[in-house]
Amino acid sequence: MNNSLVSTTMGHPRIVAFATGDVTGDRVVDQIYLTGTKTPDSPFIQNITLHVRDGRTGIMTTIPLHNNVGYNPRLFLGDFTGNGIDEILIGIDTGGSGGIINYYIVSFAGNIAKLLFDSDVYNNQFQYDVTYQDHYKVEVVSRPNNERYIIDISTRDASYLNEIYDRNGKLKSPITGFVDPLSGLYPVDFDSNGVYELLAYQKISGRYHADGLGYIMNTLEWKNNGFALQQQYLAIFGS
Repeated sequence: MNNSLVSTTMGHPRIVAFATGDVTGDRVVDQIYLTGTKTPDSPFIQNITLHVRDGRTGIMTTIPLHNNVGYNPRLFLGDFTGNGIDEILIGIDTGGSGGIINYYIVSFAGNIAKLLFDSDVYNNQFQYDVTYQDHYKVEVVSRPNNERYIIDISTRDASYLNEIYDRNGKLKSPITGFVDPLSGLYPVDFDSNGVYELLAYQKISGRYHADGLGYIMNTLEWKNNGFALQQQYLAIFGS
């Protein structure tokens, strides 16, 4: 193990996550690290960086991450593409009130780093419109696939509804909600074939963030050299 990776001197990088597996495809176990600089008296970590040590040659490769600060950095190794080689899933909590998490999936097959998934790209692609309607309904439109959902909020607390609707169930004024960026990205082998799909969670909120209405849940599969939408669900919160 490279001693420079395990320095615990304050202000110097140290290992913050570690995993082993064959990510190069040569059937030799490799070592995968995340390093970062810990903030004194805080769980906040800066300069989070991916490192891969080739198990056959011992050569270390350093791979920078563009969103490289946050909390609780973690690693998961699994085959997401079906090539029989583990890819590297990285998650980093942002620490914001929305529970937003930055995610990456990196391939290192053949000792070549390739970014397969970036949560910034996903968040820009998967956009939604949330609009309150008359008679205690909220419409959610998923732009990428042009799907429309209706959430019935008639069972919400009367004081909440009275702020929004008149006695005839008409909106007192137009209201729009919003959908957060990714707050969860989970590897799941739905069809038990040894290849992981992704289950992505995004929170739906009403007038403000604590006014949670439910989640958009997208399943993604590797297809045509990218992660494509497989299925989409909307889960509502209880009243």
